[in-house]
Amino acid sequence: MNEISQRIAKALRPPPVDKRASLTLPQRWLLLVGSCAYFGFLPASGTLSVAILGVPVFLLLSNLPAWGYGAFLVVWTLTAVAIHSAGDRLLGEKDSGKLVWDELAGFWLAMAFAPAIAWPVVLLGFLFERGLDILKPFPAGLIERRVPGGWGVVGDDLVAGVYAGALLRIVCAVRPGWVGL
Repeated sequence: MNEISQRIAKALRPPPVDKRASLTLPQRWLLLVGSCAYFGFLPASGTLSVAILGVPVFLLLSNLPAWGYGAFLVVWTLTAVAIHSAGDRLLGEKDSGKLVWDELAGFWLAMAFAPAIAWPVVLLGFLFERGLDILKPFPAGLIERRVPGGWGVVGDDLVAGVYAGALLRIVCAVRPGWVGL
């Protein structure tokens, strides 16, 4: 139970900001992009970034054909791996709360399983993905701990996204009235 409390505390409180004043211009750009215009520096950065940026972008992406959505997700995820690898080295942290591309990749992967685009479905997908990202069910925690660099950082969010997407599909199939279907 203590491990879950620590994960919840990490999700709600990113590490303190340090050494931003001494960064080079490329390093500042990396932090600007990786934190999605410094959303990552806010408290509960992952959850706020998904709520404020991830949901509206998902609603735009949902208009794409399935291959377009998939292509976007692959490109975003690979870029997220690179950003988190470089950004975590720069910040001296593993899975820094300041970098939020992993959170967005996990949410968008979860929503790829959505059977319909309706506000209750999006809300449920958001809650499932954020909750599972914090709890880190197997093998997410293992991936985060053992896989180095950006692959481990993004990998645990993708596992949460797959689980959240599967749960979303199940709920929509078993209890469609809960989500207005």
